[in-house]
This record gives sequence, C-alpha cells and structure tokens, in this order.
Amino acid sequence: MADGGADQSGRSKVLLDEDQISRTLARMAHEIAEQSPDLSGVALVGIQRGGVELAARLAALFARFYGVRPPTGAIDITFYRDDIDIRLGKEYEQPRVHSTDLPFDVNDRTIVLVDDVLYTGRTIRAAIDALFDYGRPQAVRLAVLVDRGHRDLPIRPDFVGKNVPTSRNERVVVHLVETDGIDEVVIEE
Repeated sequence: MADGGADQSGRSKVLLDEDQISRTLARMAHEIAEQSPDLSGVALVGIQRGGVELAARLAALFARFYGVRPPTGAIDITFYRDDIDIRLGKEYEQPRVHSTDLPFDVNDRTIVLVDDVLYTGRTIRAAIDALFDYGRPQAVRLAVLVDRGHRDLPIRPDFVGKNVPTSRNERVVVHLVETDGIDEVVIEE
C-alpha cells in the first residue's frame, strides 16, 4: 500500500506516507510559529491518543527550527464527551481512559490542541471543556493532521496538515511509529 494505491480489496488507500507526514508536520510547526511570535508562551497539548505523539513531534520540530521546545502535555477527554452514552452501544467498544498530564500552568498561555483527525468536532469540544478545568488559557488554537469534514459543531482548525473530503461510511486511520510501528494515514471504507 506504500504506493498510495488501494489494497487488493479496493477498500484502503494511503493518503500520507512517512515522508509526507514528516513534511506536513514541519510545515505545521512553521505555521504555528508564524502565528505565535513569542514561542515561550506556547504549549502543545495532545488529545489522547494520536494527538499526544503528534504534539511531541511538533515540540521536537520547534526545538530544531527555533531553538525553543514548548512544554507538551496530554489530555484525556473520555468523560467529557457528549456522546458517551451513544458510544457505549453495540457499535463502539468500552471507552478507554488514558491519563491527563499537564506538567505546566495553562493559565495565560496559548495552548495548541493537537489531534490526529478532525471529524464531527465533538472531540475538540470535549478537549476544550477538559482543558478549562485546569485553568484559563490566553488562547486556544487547534492543529490537526487530517481534517475530513462532516462537522456537527462549529469547530474549525487553525492549522491543518491535509484536508481530505470523505463520506460518512469511510474512516481515516492514522498509524504512527510510536504506537503502530509505521507512519501512514489511510482511508478505509
């Protein structure tokens, strides 16, 4: 599937490979820096699961490009979701609770929430609710690797790696080396 084509069943296609993900994250780091001239006031908060690894990668890129490594954290939104009762039905597994780790004061900082895929906007709404339980940031920005559309809420990312028009019966799956041993973004039926 590394060639970007579909597999033999025709149901999966690679949208971003390892090199494309690296270039995309580098571009996003530059865009965030352009909109945040004082990087010392910026913190990156990854939304559990895939956003945590992406936030760490962005922090490493800031260190490489700008000599400043913003603090990073992780936020779990499991119990902040407004659809948890729906997600407990047959279609979804039992929710997995991950840790929230914000080893810095969120007050008066620009917090960049980082997630892998933006879909309905409900995860982001939950992340903002969870974040405000820890303080009042100066500003909250959103960086996503993939925006697939189909918003249920008025949420729009500030920094987007790739816009991918999808149908509701498709899934965008992000595989990262840190958790899956490979970097790729695929779309599945």
